[in-house]
Amino acid sequence: MARNDFTIGWLANQTNCKVQTIRYYEQIGLMPPPRRSEGNRRLYGPGDADRLTFIRHGRGLGFPLDAIRDLLNLTDNPDQSCATADSIAKAQLGEIETRISRLQALKIELEYMIRQCQGGKISHCRVIEVLADHSLCRHQDHGGSSA
Repeated sequence: MARNDFTIGWLANQTNCKVQTIRYYEQIGLMPPPRRSEGNRRLYGPGDADRLTFIRHGRGLGFPLDAIRDLLNLTDNPDQSCATADSIAKAQLGEIETRISRLQALKIELEYMIRQCQGGKISHCRVIEVLADHSLCRHQDHGGSSA
């Protein structure tokens, strides 16, 4: 192993990323296939840590994997306009604003349900009633399953 060769455990530790996640990113092409030692162990270098840090930061900001892939592809051509990167970031901001709006509606609905509860028995619990019958909700725009 050369001085700049690191194991997957080292890479995971350096980037606060699980080994399984690194392997997954390799499978889907976000991380390049690693070099291999004579014993067939994965070998990584500092550039791999930088790339994985980029991916992790993008995921932390909520970017979908396809957007991160596009952004990584853009980094291969550093002299081009950043208009595409800006567009990707603006789209992500729009998604976040939509989620925030939905979460605010959920908060209002939950606060209302809790205020309506009289603290009696489950058979007359407003929280249970509203969960069982969506038509009792004040706002219908928070519905939909995320499962």
